[in-house]
Amino acid sequence: MRIAVDAMGGDEAPRVVVEGAAQAAEEFPDDEIVLVGDIEQIKEHLGRAPEAGQRLRIEHANAVVDMGELPVEALRRKGDTSIWRCAELAKEGTVDAILSAGNTGAAVAAATLAMGTLEGIRKPGIAAPFPTNAGGECVVIDLGANIKPKPEHLLHYGLMAVEYVKAITSKSNPSIGLLSIGAEDAKGNELVKETHALFKASDLNFAGNVEGRDVFHGAADVVVCDGFTGNVMLKVAEGVAEAIAGTFRAALRRNLMARIGAAFCRKTFREVYAECSSSAYGGAQLLGVNGICIIAHGSSDAEAIYNAIRVGADLSKKNINRHITQAVQALSNPSGVKTAGT
Repeated sequence: MRIAVDAMGGDEAPRVVVEGAAQAAEEFPDDEIVLVGDIEQIKEHLGRAPEAGQRLRIEHANAVVDMGELPVEALRRKGDTSIWRCAELAKEGTVDAILSAGNTGAAVAAATLAMGTLEGIRKPGIAAPFPTNAGGECVVIDLGANIKPKPEHLLHYGLMAVEYVKAITSKSNPSIGLLSIGAEDAKGNELVKETHALFKASDLNFAGNVEGRDVFHGAADVVVCDGFTGNVMLKVAEGVAEAIAGTFRAALRRNLMARIGAAFCRKTFREVYAECSSSAYGGAQLLGVNGICIIAHGSSDAEAIYNAIRVGADLSKKNINRHITQAVQALSNPSGVKTAGT
């Protein structure tokens, strides 16, 4: 597997990106990792891991899309940016996957414009697994790629996420929920109602509408929503998790007996943290582009970058895009009869 990593993307780039890539190079010596960005800065941090550095290739890029910039405008104005160069390497077939912890909009735009979309897919969507108290995970799509989708876009999001779940789990027929303000069929805005009808008429395993809290109860294997709603839900979930952790730590500091009890539960706490930590998941997947694109959190540490590289390699080896393309074709032509132009 060959993966291009945006070395300049993220709050702590390029340091943590280089550290994570170096760790991945040591663990996966057969894979090729290309660090894309300012060659001098990358070399400076690679000097701390000379052995791994021998297994990493550097591709120079002159510019970076900053977090606060308008994605498409910055890509056009700055030209040779690290994320655009990553996408170009994928388009050329030099790499099989790309990874960035930088500006999410820029990653989506670069991947879509340079790599293109899969046949039958009009808009890509960002998908990521959420931990559930039922055991396992719930994959939510879209988390911010498309804030004004059409019903058919959401239908395709559900289909793509189902193929993603099949690839990463043993589930053969994952269920799909549609995020709404109530479980009743009549609940939701026009987009939700029209999308509900499309899912109901399809052969997908549609579980109906689900509410936000149902995501964390494992009510469905996949939950579909528009990008605006999904991104808000993601940020709220992150904030709630941080608030609970902070409240818990404050309570422990106030009570000696609680601290003693917590010491006995340290192993369990670490296991729970590992299951819920975004670093363990690595990043979200931009499904629908003609290649593998992993979008990591801007605050990613070296562990998150390492895991994101691992996820990218895994998805590439499982040929997830081929399965998505076949599923889209089957959805468009369920009878399997060839039509004009096919």
